[in-house]
Amino acid sequence: MNQYDLNLILNPNLSAEQVGIEKEYIESTLKGAGAEISTLDELGNRRLAYAVNKDREGYYLMYTIKAAGNPEKDIASTLRLRDHVRRVLVVKDRPEWKTKKA
Repeated sequence: MNQYDLNLILNPNLSAEQVGIEKEYIESTLKGAGAEISTLDELGNRRLAYAVNKDREGYYLMYTIKAAGNPEKDIASTLRLRDHVRRVLVVKDRPEWKTKKA
């Protein structure tokens, strides 16, 4: 199993209940695809570089997951179908990117 970063931007106008529902759906989708959630960073509303669906902000969720196969095809394509999901990005975690150069 490889480690991936799954970054999602949700609609910024969601209530706390709606965000909870979206997080539950995301977690059930990940578990259904055979992925394990390592960490979740919930950054909340942040300003976007450009407007997405006429919104200048987005609600950020950043997951670190372990998954086999192709999570871009399995997970991201399913999550993109949700109405409140604005953007989905899956990036393979590479250890050499995290090393500090002296």
